[in-house]
Amino acid sequence: MPEAAITIPVDAETARAYHAASPDERKKIQLLLRLRLRELAMLPTDSLGKIMDDIGAKARERGLTPEILEALLHDE
Repeated sequence: MPEAAITIPVDAETARAYHAASPDERKKIQLLLRLRLRELAMLPTDSLGKIMDDIGAKARERGLTPEILEALLHDE
């Protein structure tokens, strides 16, 4: 299968770690990401919504309120 490149935004620390990795380590990271993305692409389309709902429910159970979330999103 021919290769194609995509760009995925990541945080600065993740980017630094990737760029600091050896060429062999980068190939391993790329392979792992390819496999994981392929797995995710094969999930039923409603799975992302369910995952997000589950994450939200767990966050609420752990005490995350809309006010706390707003403060975190705006670095208050």
